[in-house]
Amino acid sequence: MLLEGVFAAVTTPFYPDERIYFRKIEANLARYSRSLLAGMVVLGSTGEAVTLNDAETRDVLRASVEATAPEKVLIAGVGRESVRATLELAEFAATLNYDAVIVRPPSYYGGQVSPAAVLHYFRSIADRSPLPVVLYHIPKFVPTEIPVEIIAELAQHPNIIGIKDSSGNVERIRETVAATQNAPRRTVQVTPVFEAATARMLPPSREPGSEVAATFVSAGDLASGVAIATAPPPAPVKTRARELGFQVLTGAERSMLASLEAGASGAIVAFAAFAPQACQEIYLAWKDHDLKLAEEKQQRILAAGTRIVSGMGLAGIKYACDFNGYYGGRPRAPILPLSADQKAEVEQLLAEVRN
Repeated sequence: MLLEGVFAAVTTPFYPDERIYFRKIEANLARYSRSLLAGMVVLGSTGEAVTLNDAETRDVLRASVEATAPEKVLIAGVGRESVRATLELAEFAATLNYDAVIVRPPSYYGGQVSPAAVLHYFRSIADRSPLPVVLYHIPKFVPTEIPVEIIAELAQHPNIIGIKDSSGNVERIRETVAATQNAPRRTVQVTPVFEAATARMLPPSREPGSEVAATFVSAGDLASGVAIATAPPPAPVKTRARELGFQVLTGAERSMLASLEAGASGAIVAFAAFAPQACQEIYLAWKDHDLKLAEEKQQRILAAGTRIVSGMGLAGIKYACDFNGYYGGRPRAPILPLSADQKAEVEQLLAEVRN
């Protein structure tokens, strides 16, 4: 699966009584689908995945995929504290035609989760996951380290395709890119303009690059003399092959440009949940080799990213969604909503970032 460009780390909306607000999930994902985003990550840290039980997790994954345009890459957050529980969610995401899963390291047992245990954990998941695996390094919330040398070993696995590094450390991004340069090359299917060809773009009966299966009508139905209405076969989706290595994405919007310059292929950021266009403008300017414009676009979101995402966290991100026309709502307890003064600060920071 191609992981290039900007991906929104989306929120999970709740009613005031903390029930999941599925209609707002649908509205948000439908609006992201009309943007220039490469795709979305559902139930990552921004999606408050750790506050949902397993039934809620499955319901959110289902509602999200049903509301998303087929050309957008969808990545499911499935990380749990055990290999078994993580695999159960990965298998469920596969039944919904997600494109990949993103998995954080386990952390509850702290020091007992050694680098060797981390290596075993991810290899065990990748061995059996029906979907490609993206590693998730987020030291702000998960103290278990994924050392660069462990990432280099995991990059050799044929079912581990990349990493989201949310450390904000550009030098670590550069080291990871360098350490994974010799990872096996993979051939993936992309569109004629070299964008990702998602599982939902292709008919269920067709693997990438194969022919569309013909519509089947039984001989009994033909002999009955009764007209049978059948759906026409899906239009063929043209694809072409592209070779990829291990893909490194940043999870820090404040250092997007520097990370791209260090070799990252894209970004998965919470800022894109409420201002996708602002993030996309950085990526597009960089892609066009206009570093001056890219730096201007990076500076445009720097103060807001530092204060709202890093400083205020979930409550700030969700109110920023409300302010910019998405639905954020309140985070689940024990995280408290913003005060009136904090809301005014968010509005001031985003006055020029309305999209």
